[in-house]
Amino acid sequence: MASGLRERRRVKARRTIQERALDLFDERGFDAVTIEEIAAAAEVSPSSVYRYFGTKEGLLVADEFDSMSQEALEEILDLNDPVSSLLRIVRAYEATPEETSGAQDTSRSQAERSPWRRVRYFFQEPSVRMAACAALDRASQRIAPMLAGRGDVTETQARVTANALVFGYFGALEQWYLDGGARPIADYVEEGMAPLRAIWSPPPVP
Repeated sequence: MASGLRERRRVKARRTIQERALDLFDERGFDAVTIEEIAAAAEVSPSSVYRYFGTKEGLLVADEFDSMSQEALEEILDLNDPVSSLLRIVRAYEATPEETSGAQDTSRSQAERSPWRRVRYFFQEPSVRMAACAALDRASQRIAPMLAGRGDVTETQARVTANALVFGYFGALEQWYLDGGARPIADYVEEGMAPLRAIWSPPPVP
């Protein structure tokens, strides 16, 4: 029970810091804001910001996946159909309003609560894009051994496939951004990932 309460507090603190950082980035620009100013706005110490996120770029690219255990990752990723697993994750993310103190902030517009507010920095700020790519690489490093462990692909094939999944998602996300975020991210992921589905499709029955 105590560990669960600590985790909820940790998640709430991370979200609050991220929201206050976005407020400042939107108001003054990414480069003009310091970690110390973000900490003051979130009413935490700068060391707390560094502990949770490491860098200013980390404030934008960090999500629950980074701290997810291997067991939890295996639960959400269906190795027989990882594309559909990814789509479920994306749809759940888009369906959940951004929160700060546990309740939806109705004073913000829908655009401010949507993924656009955070994700656009991935493609507007080169240092944030590099941090996002580093996070995707970490994800691929975790997924590749899971694919190889199935025994039906080589380690090389597993590594290539894992990179195709995570960086393919990033490519779909970038197209969503370039199109102005008018349609759901999941639409772009589903369209972009269509060629990869054949990797996991069962062979035709002779």
